[in-house]
Amino acid sequence: MTTSLTGRVVAITGGARGIGLATATALAAAGAKVAIGDPDVDLAKQAAARISGEVIALPLDVTSPQSFSEFLEDTERMLGPLGILVNNAGVMLTGEFLAESAATEDKMIDINLRGVILGCKLAAGRFITQGGGTLINIASMAGMAGFPGVATYCATKFGVVGLSAALREELRPHGITVCAILPGIVHTDLSAGIKLPSVVEEFVSVEADDVAAAVVKAAQNHRAMSYVPRRMRWALRTGLAMPERPRRFFSRVTRTEQAYLAIDQATRDAYHARAGAGD
Repeated sequence: MTTSLTGRVVAITGGARGIGLATATALAAAGAKVAIGDPDVDLAKQAAARISGEVIALPLDVTSPQSFSEFLEDTERMLGPLGILVNNAGVMLTGEFLAESAATEDKMIDINLRGVILGCKLAAGRFITQGGGTLINIASMAGMAGFPGVATYCATKFGVVGLSAALREELRPHGITVCAILPGIVHTDLSAGIKLPSVVEEFVSVEADDVAAAVVKAAQNHRAMSYVPRRMRWALRTGLAMPERPRRFFSRVTRTEQAYLAIDQATRDAYHARAGAGD
Protein backbone atom coordinates (compact mmCIF):
# COMPACT_ATOMS: atom_id res chain seq x y z
CA MET A 1 0.00 0.00 0.00
CA THR A 2 1.33 3.43 -0.97
CA THR A 3 1.10 6.23 1.59
CA SER A 4 0.37 9.75 0.37
CA LEU A 5 2.82 12.40 1.49
CA THR A 6 0.45 15.31 0.96
CA GLY A 7 0.29 17.37 4.13
CA ARG A 8 2.60 15.08 6.12
CA VAL A 9 5.17 16.79 8.32
CA VAL A 10 8.76 15.72 7.68
CA ALA A 11 11.85 16.71 9.64
CA ILE A 12 15.25 16.28 7.97
CA THR A 13 18.60 16.45 9.74
CA GLY A 14 21.57 17.92 7.89
CA GLY A 15 19.17 19.40 5.37
CA ALA A 16 21.00 22.51 4.21
CA ARG A 17 23.09 20.83 1.53
CA GLY A 18 23.73 17.58 -0.35
CA ILE A 19 21.40 14.64 0.17
CA GLY A 20 19.43 16.49 2.85
CA LEU A 21 18.66 19.43 0.59
CA ALA A 22 17.75 17.19 -2.35
CA THR A 23 15.48 15.17 -0.05
CA ALA A 24 13.77 18.28 1.31
CA THR A 25 13.13 19.45 -2.24
CA ALA A 26 11.75 16.07 -3.36
CA LEU A 27 9.49 15.66 -0.31
CA ALA A 28 8.12 19.19 -0.67
CA ALA A 29 7.40 18.46 -4.34
CA ALA A 30 5.48 15.37 -3.18
CA GLY A 31 3.26 17.57 -1.01
CA ALA A 32 4.94 17.22 2.37
CA LYS A 33 5.54 20.03 4.85
CA VAL A 34 9.25 20.05 5.55
CA ALA A 35 11.50 21.23 8.37
CA ILE A 36 15.20 21.46 7.53
CA GLY A 37 17.51 21.13 10.53
CA ASP A 38 21.17 22.08 10.27
CA PRO A 39 23.98 23.59 12.37
CA ASP A 40 24.36 26.25 9.66
CA VAL A 41 20.93 27.78 10.08
CA ASP A 42 21.66 30.65 7.69
CA LEU A 43 22.48 28.20 4.91
CA ALA A 44 19.38 26.20 5.86
CA LYS A 45 17.23 29.33 5.54
CA GLN A 46 18.70 30.05 2.12
CA ALA A 47 17.95 26.46 1.08
CA ALA A 48 14.38 26.61 2.39
CA ALA A 49 13.74 29.85 0.52
CA ARG A 50 14.64 28.13 -2.77
CA ILE A 51 12.24 25.22 -2.30
CA SER A 52 8.64 25.52 -3.46
CA GLY A 53 6.12 24.53 -0.81
CA GLU A 54 5.82 24.79 2.95
CA VAL A 55 9.44 24.54 4.11
CA ILE A 56 11.07 25.94 7.24
CA ALA A 57 14.66 26.04 8.47
CA LEU A 58 15.71 25.48 12.07
CA PRO A 59 19.00 25.16 13.96
CA LEU A 60 20.00 21.62 14.85
CA ASP A 61 22.96 19.92 16.48
CA VAL A 62 22.20 16.19 16.29
CA THR A 63 24.74 15.47 19.03
CA SER A 64 22.77 17.54 21.56
CA PRO A 65 19.61 16.03 23.10
CA GLN A 66 18.35 19.53 23.94
CA SER A 67 18.95 20.85 20.42
CA PHE A 68 17.34 17.79 18.79
CA SER A 69 14.33 17.93 21.11
CA GLU A 70 13.84 21.66 20.43
CA PHE A 71 14.13 21.02 16.69
CA LEU A 72 11.28 18.50 16.80
CA GLU A 73 9.20 20.70 19.14
CA ASP A 74 9.60 23.73 16.87
CA THR A 75 8.79 21.60 13.82
CA GLU A 76 5.51 20.48 15.36
CA ARG A 77 4.68 23.95 16.65
CA MET A 78 5.16 25.50 13.21
CA LEU A 79 3.99 22.71 10.88
CA GLY A 80 1.89 20.24 12.88
CA PRO A 81 2.35 16.71 14.27
CA LEU A 82 5.52 15.03 13.05
CA GLY A 83 4.94 12.18 10.61
CA ILE A 84 8.42 11.36 9.30
CA LEU A 85 11.97 11.89 10.54
CA VAL A 86 14.80 11.55 8.03
CA ASN A 87 18.09 11.00 9.89
CA ASN A 88 20.44 12.26 7.22
CA ALA A 89 23.18 14.25 9.00
CA GLY A 90 26.57 12.63 8.61
CA VAL A 91 30.28 13.18 8.11
CA MET A 92 32.94 11.02 6.46
CA LEU A 93 36.46 11.81 7.63
CA THR A 94 38.88 9.70 5.63
CA GLY A 95 42.36 8.50 6.53
CA GLU A 96 44.36 5.57 7.83
CA PHE A 97 42.82 4.06 10.96
CA LEU A 98 46.01 4.06 13.05
CA ALA A 99 46.57 7.74 12.33
CA GLU A 100 43.00 8.73 13.16
CA SER A 101 42.64 11.02 16.17
CA ALA A 102 40.21 10.44 19.01
CA ALA A 103 38.49 13.70 18.04
CA THR A 104 37.94 12.41 14.52
CA GLU A 105 36.52 9.15 15.81
CA ASP A 106 34.22 10.96 18.23
CA LYS A 107 33.01 13.31 15.49
CA MET A 108 31.84 10.49 13.24
CA ILE A 109 30.42 8.33 16.02
CA ASP A 110 28.59 11.26 17.63
CA ILE A 111 26.98 12.49 14.40
CA ASN A 112 26.63 9.35 12.28
CA LEU A 113 25.52 6.90 14.95
CA ARG A 114 24.62 8.54 18.25
CA GLY A 115 22.80 11.29 16.38
CA VAL A 116 20.68 8.71 14.56
CA ILE A 117 19.98 6.79 17.77
CA LEU A 118 18.96 10.03 19.48
CA GLY A 119 16.72 11.08 16.61
CA CYS A 120 15.01 7.69 16.48
CA LYS A 121 14.38 7.74 20.22
CA LEU A 122 13.00 11.28 20.33
CA ALA A 123 10.81 10.89 17.23
CA ALA A 124 9.55 7.42 18.19
CA GLY A 125 8.38 8.77 21.54
CA ARG A 126 6.27 11.32 19.69
CA PHE A 127 5.02 8.77 17.17
CA ILE A 128 3.79 6.41 19.89
CA THR A 129 1.55 9.08 21.39
CA GLN A 130 -0.04 9.80 18.03
CA GLY A 131 -0.41 6.22 16.82
CA GLY A 132 2.44 5.88 14.34
CA GLY A 133 5.07 7.47 12.13
CA THR A 134 8.07 6.75 9.94
CA LEU A 135 11.81 6.79 10.61
CA ILE A 136 14.09 6.88 7.56
CA ASN A 137 17.80 6.49 8.27
CA ILE A 138 20.44 7.33 5.66
CA ALA A 139 23.08 4.62 5.91
CA SER A 140 25.57 3.73 3.15
CA MET A 141 27.00 0.86 1.15
CA ALA A 142 29.75 1.23 3.79
CA GLY A 143 27.18 -0.15 6.20
CA MET A 144 27.36 -3.52 4.44
CA ALA A 145 31.01 -3.75 3.36
CA GLY A 146 34.25 -2.50 4.90
CA PHE A 147 36.66 -0.26 2.98
CA PRO A 148 40.24 0.68 3.94
CA GLY A 149 40.58 4.34 4.76
CA VAL A 150 37.12 4.75 6.28
CA ALA A 151 37.06 2.13 9.03
CA THR A 152 35.33 4.24 11.67
CA TYR A 153 32.89 5.63 9.13
CA CYS A 154 32.04 2.06 8.12
CA ALA A 155 31.53 1.16 11.78
CA THR A 156 29.02 3.98 12.21
CA LYS A 157 27.10 3.01 9.08
CA PHE A 158 27.07 -0.69 10.01
CA GLY A 159 25.56 0.56 13.26
CA VAL A 160 22.85 2.50 11.44
CA VAL A 161 21.93 -0.55 9.35
CA GLY A 162 21.73 -2.76 12.45
CA LEU A 163 19.80 -0.14 14.40
CA SER A 164 17.28 0.23 11.58
CA ALA A 165 16.74 -3.52 11.26
CA ALA A 166 16.25 -3.94 15.02
CA LEU A 167 13.94 -0.97 15.44
CA ARG A 168 11.86 -2.00 12.43
CA GLU A 169 10.80 -5.07 14.42
CA GLU A 170 10.72 -3.52 17.90
CA LEU A 171 8.65 -0.47 16.94
CA ARG A 172 6.32 -2.16 14.47
CA PRO A 173 3.68 -2.97 17.16
CA HIS A 174 3.45 0.78 17.82
CA GLY A 175 2.63 1.58 14.19
CA ILE A 176 6.12 2.92 13.53
CA THR A 177 7.91 1.99 10.30
CA VAL A 178 11.70 2.11 10.11
CA CYS A 179 13.53 2.21 6.77
CA ALA A 180 17.20 2.38 5.81
CA ILE A 181 18.62 3.93 2.64
CA LEU A 182 22.01 2.63 1.44
CA PRO A 183 23.57 4.90 -1.19
CA GLY A 184 26.77 4.21 -3.08
CA ILE A 185 29.19 7.08 -3.70
CA VAL A 186 27.06 10.22 -3.87
CA HIS A 187 28.36 13.27 -5.72
CA THR A 188 28.33 15.67 -2.76
CA ASP A 189 30.98 17.39 -0.65
CA LEU A 190 31.13 14.32 1.61
CA SER A 191 32.74 12.25 -1.17
CA ALA A 192 34.75 15.05 -2.82
CA GLY A 193 38.30 14.07 -3.69
CA ILE A 194 37.69 10.33 -3.80
CA LYS A 195 39.17 8.86 -6.96
CA LEU A 196 37.39 5.81 -8.32
CA PRO A 197 38.29 3.79 -11.41
CA SER A 198 35.92 4.75 -14.23
CA VAL A 199 34.20 1.34 -14.28
CA VAL A 200 33.56 1.47 -10.53
CA GLU A 201 32.50 5.11 -10.72
CA GLU A 202 29.82 4.30 -13.28
CA PHE A 203 28.58 1.35 -11.24
CA VAL A 204 28.32 2.79 -7.72
CA SER A 205 28.08 6.55 -8.12
CA VAL A 206 24.80 8.43 -7.93
CA GLU A 207 23.50 11.96 -7.52
CA ALA A 208 21.87 13.40 -4.41
CA ASP A 209 18.58 13.52 -6.32
CA ASP A 210 18.73 9.74 -6.78
CA VAL A 211 18.98 9.24 -3.04
CA ALA A 212 16.19 11.74 -2.46
CA ALA A 213 13.94 9.79 -4.84
CA ALA A 214 14.65 6.63 -2.83
CA VAL A 215 13.70 8.42 0.40
CA VAL A 216 10.40 9.55 -1.12
CA LYS A 217 9.65 5.99 -2.25
CA ALA A 218 10.51 4.59 1.17
CA ALA A 219 8.20 7.12 2.80
CA GLN A 220 5.45 5.94 0.47
CA ASN A 221 5.99 2.16 0.34
CA HIS A 222 7.86 1.56 3.66
CA ARG A 223 10.53 -0.72 2.14
CA ALA A 224 12.91 -1.93 4.85
CA MET A 225 16.13 -1.36 2.93
CA SER A 226 16.68 0.57 -0.29
CA TYR A 227 19.95 0.48 -2.25
CA VAL A 228 20.91 3.43 -4.46
CA PRO A 229 21.57 2.45 -7.19
CA ARG A 230 19.45 -0.69 -6.91
CA ARG A 231 22.02 -2.85 -8.76
CA MET A 232 24.38 -2.35 -5.82
CA ARG A 233 22.22 -4.67 -3.72
CA TRP A 234 23.27 -7.71 -5.72
CA ALA A 235 26.88 -6.57 -6.01
CA LEU A 236 27.21 -6.21 -2.23
CA ARG A 237 25.48 -9.52 -1.54
CA THR A 238 27.67 -11.30 -4.09
CA GLY A 239 30.79 -9.75 -2.58
CA LEU A 240 29.82 -10.80 0.93
CA ALA A 241 29.14 -14.35 -0.26
CA MET A 242 32.54 -14.68 -1.97
CA PRO A 243 35.46 -16.37 -0.18
CA GLU A 244 38.05 -13.92 1.10
CA ARG A 245 40.80 -14.61 -1.45
CA PRO A 246 38.74 -14.06 -4.62
CA ARG A 247 37.09 -11.06 -2.98
CA ARG A 248 40.48 -9.50 -2.29
CA PHE A 249 41.64 -10.31 -5.83
CA PHE A 250 38.56 -8.58 -7.24
CA SER A 251 39.21 -5.55 -5.02
CA ARG A 252 42.79 -5.32 -6.29
CA VAL A 253 41.76 -5.64 -9.92
CA THR A 254 39.07 -2.98 -9.62
CA ARG A 255 41.26 -0.88 -7.27
CA THR A 256 38.36 -0.45 -4.88
CA GLU A 257 40.67 -1.36 -1.98
CA GLN A 258 42.42 1.98 -2.50
CA ALA A 259 39.34 4.07 -3.25
CA TYR A 260 39.44 5.91 0.07
CA LEU A 261 43.24 6.00 0.37
CA ALA A 262 44.31 7.14 -3.11
CA ILE A 263 42.53 10.49 -2.85
CA ASP A 264 42.90 14.14 -3.75
CA GLN A 265 44.24 15.16 -0.35
CA ALA A 266 43.75 18.92 -0.83
CA THR A 267 40.08 18.40 -1.65
CA ARG A 268 39.61 16.05 1.30
CA ASP A 269 41.39 18.51 3.60
CA ALA A 270 38.98 21.26 2.54
CA TYR A 271 36.00 19.02 3.32
CA HIS A 272 37.50 17.92 6.65
CA ALA A 273 38.00 21.55 7.64
CA ARG A 274 34.34 22.32 7.03
CA ALA A 275 33.02 19.06 8.50
CA GLY A 276 35.17 19.52 11.57
CA ALA A 277 33.26 22.71 12.33
CA GLY A 278 29.89 20.93 12.01
CA ASP A 279 28.05 19.26 9.15
